[in-house]
Amino acid sequence: MPTVLITGTSQGLGLEFVRQYAAKGWQVIACCRDPTYSPSLQALATPGSRIRIEPLDITVGTQVHHLARRLAGTPIDVLINNAGIMGALPFAENLERQHFGSVDYELWNEVFRTNTLGTVRVTEAFIDLVAASAQKKVISLSSTTGSIGESRRQALAYTTSKAALNKAMTLIAEQVRQQGITVTLVCPGYVKTRMNVGGATIEAPKSVAAIRALIDRLTLADSGRFLRYNGETIAW
Repeated sequence: MPTVLITGTSQGLGLEFVRQYAAKGWQVIACCRDPTYSPSLQALATPGSRIRIEPLDITVGTQVHHLARRLAGTPIDVLINNAGIMGALPFAENLERQHFGSVDYELWNEVFRTNTLGTVRVTEAFIDLVAASAQKKVISLSSTTGSIGESRRQALAYTTSKAALNKAMTLIAEQVRQQGITVTLVCPGYVKTRMNVGGATIEAPKSVAAIRALIDRLTLADSGRFLRYNGETIAW
């Protein structure tokens, strides 16, 4: 039975990943900061569901390493780095805090700690368990706004955190390639979640189903690539 570890599972895409992988019979390790605040996640973890809920704040190193130690001996076929933040919510009302001329540097630091440093921390902590699995795949959710070629006016904190994540993961991909580990960045599209406001057209189940199908197709030749949920390549 394959195992998937997913971060940021209290709502949105993370919760949908849990739902779909569990429905396919996978062992699911669902991680989020405080599971007690997610009755939807709790409801999925019924007896016999093969869902294991773990509290995890990816910005806290001691929590990450403690969980890695407790999971020692459990191969992780797919690690999905889904946890991330866009900034202060409601996002639209706080967007000016990420615009040049009115930058909130504490907010910028918070976004980087989660989206970039937290994701790398989780990957580093669990990479040996991924290496011990049959599938050996690390998937990090990114965004087209992190592409250097994307020049529209965007939120500085969020977009730069994703650009930095993209670079970090390409470096990690090369470092673990000899272990047979595939490290890929995936943009889920503009999905209707609490993080996105106005204009989002993709439903979470559709995006997640497409990403799962993409993950199934990935091989070591795809390591270090930046892809849309439908498999299209995104320019750096």
